[in-house]
Amino acid sequence: MVDETSKDERYKARQQKVKDQVDARVEAAQIEKGIFLIITGNGKGKSTSGFGTIARAVGHGLKCGVGQFIKGTWDCGERNLLEQHSVDFAVMATGFTWDTQNKEADTAAAQATWGECKKMLADDSYDVVLLDEMTYMVTYGYVELDEVIEAISNRPTMQSVIITGRAAHRSLMDMADTVSEVRSIKHAFESGIKARKGIDW
Repeated sequence: MVDETSKDERYKARQQKVKDQVDARVEAAQIEKGIFLIITGNGKGKSTSGFGTIARAVGHGLKCGVGQFIKGTWDCGERNLLEQHSVDFAVMATGFTWDTQNKEADTAAAQATWGECKKMLADDSYDVVLLDEMTYMVTYGYVELDEVIEAISNRPTMQSVIITGRAAHRSLMDMADTVSEVRSIKHAFESGIKARKGIDW
């Protein structure tokens, strides 16, 4: 019985130490501003994470906007749901670049979508803006990196921005408040399994 009591006391002491450390960090984090998040890497789940954050924000009554690049021709489960909750979408709607094989048309479509995104980024009524698959637009040269940096830097103070996609540019990662990398360990597609509605799209 003495040993059990001693164990309980040691456990409580450890947990109290953890609590004190967490409380101190929470107390120190007092800056109020919107944040810039990047979700990058080669693994599955980047867009899913971005849209999950939009769903969370909507659940708290925040106004959200989404710029959707690359996968715009697919039936999109997230868009089907979120448009019912007053989330505004700007959709490139050309599909994958390896399908279109038309750089001029892709660039024009990307520029048109980016134009709508810039309006959201300048509008302080938007609490959260998701730029889904935006990294590819920069990598392919469809949208100038400096334009993206300028629009995000000059956005309203309380607005949060999420960018998803592989190979995020170093300049964007340097200016971001939070960067998460999704790592691929294995993917069903590599085993010949067809993409599933509601899971993959």
